[in-house]
Amino acid sequence: MKIVKALFLSIILITFVTQSYTQIEGKIIDANNGDPLIGANVLVTGTYNGTVTDFDGYYSLEYEGTFPVSLEFSYLGYNSDTIVLESNQKLIVKLSEQTQIIAGVEVVGQRISDKQKAAPLTVESLDALAIKATASNDFYSGLGSLKGVDLTTASLGFTVVNTRGFNSTSPVRSLQIIDGVDNQSPGLNFSLGNFLGASELDIQKVDLVVGASSAFYGPNAFNGVISMETKDPFFNKGLSASLKYAERNLFNTAIRYANTFKNKEGKDYFGYKINFSYLRADDWVADNYDAITDYDGNRVFEANENPGGTNAVNIYGDEYQGSFASLYDARAGLNSFNRRGYKEKDLVDYNTENLKAGVALHFRTNPDKGYESPEILITSNFGYGTTVYQGDNRFSLRGIQFYQQKVEFRKKDKFFIRAYATNEDAGNSYDPYFTALKLQERANNNENWVNNYTSWWSKNNLGSIFKKMKALGYPQETTEDQIAWQREYSDSLSYWHNLAAQYADSGLGLQSEGAFLQPGTPEFQAAFDEITSRKNNGAENGTRFFDKSALYHAHGEYKFETDFFKELVAGASTRLYKPNTEGTIFSDSISRISNSEFGIYGGASKAINDFTLSAALRVDKNQNFNALVSPAASMVYNPSKNNYLRLSFSSAIRNPTLSDQYLDLEVGPAKLIGNLSGFDDLVTFESFNVWRSDITKPLIKRKIDPIRPEKVKTMEIGYRTSLFDNLFLDASYYFNIYNDFIGYQVGMNIPFDTTFLLGNPILIPRFNDIQVYRVAANSSDIVTSQGFAIGFNYYFGKYYSFNGNYSYNALNTKSDDPIVPAFNTPKHKYNLSVTSRDIPIGGQNKLGFNVNYKWIQGFIFEGSPQFTGFIPSYDLLDAQVSYTLTKINTTFKIGASNVLNNKQFQTYGGPRIGRMAYISATYDFKEKI
Repeated sequence: MKIVKALFLSIILITFVTQSYTQIEGKIIDANNGDPLIGANVLVTGTYNGTVTDFDGYYSLEYEGTFPVSLEFSYLGYNSDTIVLESNQKLIVKLSEQTQIIAGVEVVGQRISDKQKAAPLTVESLDALAIKATASNDFYSGLGSLKGVDLTTASLGFTVVNTRGFNSTSPVRSLQIIDGVDNQSPGLNFSLGNFLGASELDIQKVDLVVGASSAFYGPNAFNGVISMETKDPFFNKGLSASLKYAERNLFNTAIRYANTFKNKEGKDYFGYKINFSYLRADDWVADNYDAITDYDGNRVFEANENPGGTNAVNIYGDEYQGSFASLYDARAGLNSFNRRGYKEKDLVDYNTENLKAGVALHFRTNPDKGYESPEILITSNFGYGTTVYQGDNRFSLRGIQFYQQKVEFRKKDKFFIRAYATNEDAGNSYDPYFTALKLQERANNNENWVNNYTSWWSKNNLGSIFKKMKALGYPQETTEDQIAWQREYSDSLSYWHNLAAQYADSGLGLQSEGAFLQPGTPEFQAAFDEITSRKNNGAENGTRFFDKSALYHAHGEYKFETDFFKELVAGASTRLYKPNTEGTIFSDSISRISNSEFGIYGGASKAINDFTLSAALRVDKNQNFNALVSPAASMVYNPSKNNYLRLSFSSAIRNPTLSDQYLDLEVGPAKLIGNLSGFDDLVTFESFNVWRSDITKPLIKRKIDPIRPEKVKTMEIGYRTSLFDNLFLDASYYFNIYNDFIGYQVGMNIPFDTTFLLGNPILIPRFNDIQVYRVAANSSDIVTSQGFAIGFNYYFGKYYSFNGNYSYNALNTKSDDPIVPAFNTPKHKYNLSVTSRDIPIGGQNKLGFNVNYKWIQGFIFEGSPQFTGFIPSYDLLDAQVSYTLTKINTTFKIGASNVLNNKQFQTYGGPRIGRMAYISATYDFKEKI
């Protein structure tokens, strides 16, 4: 806390220094529909002192003269305007469209604002215009075309955005906010993509802040921040509606309506908007039936060629395997044999649904000041859906619900105080993998199944048949020869295995409890419904999740006015998690648990000649961990117009999630637990296997320290420039240093009984009571990574642009520590696109198109043991054409993601993602402001 006090004391002292220039600020909008004009020009008349507007249409200009001052406002395709500013006041400037395009007009750095060029962090953006032009099926998937962005689709309803490595289908290292509100699930502690987010009709822009950003955004802004901003009803009034139909029976409809009320003086004082969207589709099917691993550590077999079956990626319950002890009497050439499992498609609800609804009320407390007026905002949002989520297992989220309420008092670019609450209901969500195991238990336990399987071999005297084969040349000496022999006779061996497995599944064996429940039969459906309707806890012993967790958050920030600093900010936030899972996810079956945290921060920037210096500091404290400091500093050098060099240092922390702290989840073969207090005597699998063959060998036991936050520090250098009046370049290099990675340790807890042999006490393990644990833990290794990215935008022919970007990411440290999370990121990837918008066709009608090509290098994706494998290199081609009928305010669009239907995995264990061709119509009538 001494550091924080010193920081704020320094800030207070420095604010007494004055500067001679004046900051002129305002906003430029379209006079017809109120849309902000991005990249519009502002110039002090008779000088070269000027700027352009940012993605919100705002401008800020340093002026060293006296008032009045004449300002010129211009934008491509719009009538220019000149306004004499008598005193320093903020203006809303409305520019009207020209009836025809004036030849020879050029805009320097078109749609790339000075604010973006001078940003100390790497920020990638999609504005409202880019969202309309995206070639992907939806704007969220369109983020994958941005520089340095990794897009991972685990199902049609669940897409993950990540940057700079350590990708995961549980994106706990990225923060997603909508209008400043954290979009995370209160129980899972990460967002489900845009599944429960904002409607595309209401999105104004998306900023993707790349890299560590805790000093600016708080904990968990570890890999980056996805910041969405929705449309303001005061500036985006009117009715919008859309219809979309696509492959896989996808149907999507949305509607948005916004309007305002005026007071007696004709000033807007109250605005509101209503949003509703609905989507349904047939999800992609996860049908990877390749073997996840080899079964015999002493042999090397091709995937899927073991005569006794395999443990397939998307078949659950086939993980259990048996083996024969005697080489010739019974084994008959089988390496091991696996129990029959259930395919994911027989266990998962693939009927994707997504409903989103919201209302927002905006009250201006001083309507005479227009957009400068303070506002009170009251918003309420609801989300509902069914999809498949992939984490340690693949989970069927069925009827999940989210409720989010917010109250905020704010003045734009000055201060805000907001409070919000997020509540969730897991609905009828369940674990398909654990469901498969329980369905098998209905037929027979594993021990009885193996006994029935082996009894079939004995009953059919296959051991003697195998002995006869020995005389025909079955090799006895070398493993390699045995493998060759087994491959030669694989048809017979597989045939016998199938007969034995069918017998074990039939329910006719001496130790049978029932027959294998065949998918599609009434018996299967009755058992499935009964198992998935019971909670996954000790009391009900089912596989359904109960989750009615809540998150409460309050946040305040104030920007001080000072002549010395370009910007001076201070703020604080606090958060409370209230998980409620009744023991189905967390250790809250007996008593409720809660978790709280708070943080304070401050930052300042100072312009000195051609340099802008910035610094920020944040301190965060979670109730279960020590306070942590996240500093950041940057320098932006602007030696000449349109040239920006930036150097920055940033840092981030990630507090352990509720799962890392309180998880208590039974998933069949193992129990997944959080680790607030540490864990003693976790026996390693390797030492247990050695001990079983020789009990004189010691058992190796691990002592796992309590979980603690993980940390990253980032150094970055970047350069942005505009060349030849129509080419924008942005390049950056980063180097990351990570400490205390959060992962997990796997081992066993073995209870022993004491017995005596020849008068000496010996320990005998109770094998039936052995429990396998997966315990949340930190790595002791320090890990580094680095990367480079470059992007360009070339604007030509008034309406067209050619865009491209390339990214390189590499993990420097090759750690042997299994705790270190997998990098899961391609080393090389690039995008190339050609786009155009608003080409005049047939009078006022407009044509647009976008074609984007993406290439991703293959990489190892490491998830859970079930979902670890190689993602081959792949490429994708997305394309769309749009046509706007201006008179009826309607845009028709036809296009496709993955036009060539190049089916490929984006996450191992997930489905192959193919083409999604679509056609849509969007009506957008905007009332004048």
